[in-house]
Amino acid sequence: MKARRSLLILALLTPGLGVILLLIGTVVYIAIAQSFGYYSLIGDNQFSTEYWTKTLDRKIYSRSVKYSVYIGILSAIFSVALAYPLAIWLRKPFPGSLTISAVLKAPLLVHGLVAAFLFINMISYHGIFNQFMQWIGVWDEPRRLQNDRGAIGVLILQTWKQMPFALLLLTGAVQSISDDVLHAARDLGAGAWSRFRRVIAPLTLSGMQASVVIIFIGAVSDFSFQVIAGPTNRQSLSQLMVSFKGRGDWHSAAVVGVTLMVVALVGSAILAAVAKWLMRGRMR
Repeated sequence: MKARRSLLILALLTPGLGVILLLIGTVVYIAIAQSFGYYSLIGDNQFSTEYWTKTLDRKIYSRSVKYSVYIGILSAIFSVALAYPLAIWLRKPFPGSLTISAVLKAPLLVHGLVAAFLFINMISYHGIFNQFMQWIGVWDEPRRLQNDRGAIGVLILQTWKQMPFALLLLTGAVQSISDDVLHAARDLGAGAWSRFRRVIAPLTLSGMQASVVIIFIGAVSDFSFQVIAGPTNRQSLSQLMVSFKGRGDWHSAAVVGVTLMVVALVGSAILAAVAKWLMRGRMR
């Protein structure tokens, strides 16, 4: 019976899942093949590792990998760190909780390009933030804040944009915890931090892992925030890929594209494993 049920479920999923896997598989195959010299838009199609060798030897490539990983990891950590206390606070309905929840999730409705332009306008040399800091007497003159070298602006934008998504996942995970479990922990003498560390965090591990992985993938491959608010002295992998493509070097662009997929896959697996390891350590 179980075998028949499994076959039935597989048969029901095949039409939709098969199309998705076919499309994804085709894109991945073309990217990998093009990085090795096939599907050439100009010239002959032939197998070659030349494009990988040249790209890997470029300093800008290694810097782009490190920079993209830096943005992806910190964006995921900051977003989840902010979403957790908000999810716990909104766990039980109270007057105005729905309005607060809606406001916190509003960034999901704002396009990244629009958010980046608004942010740049706020922190520009003659923007609202500089004017406010001068008005309260903190600064004597405007300061250049946009396109900072440390990519603080990009991290702020990523956290602002991605935190509502983490909040959405974590709120559902936190709300699924029974009140009896939390009451029992309180009766046993567990304080607020202890309840979070030993009860809430382990029981919401799957939601936290999903949030970290999805946010990391989105941040590490982001293009719009990087172009508008990112530092001028560094390029993300997505920017580097577009740069190669703009020069007509499609094979090198494919190399960067494959690298981006590998970084997203490996980084997601590592972050999920680290999150699980940390939660197990907290439970002891």
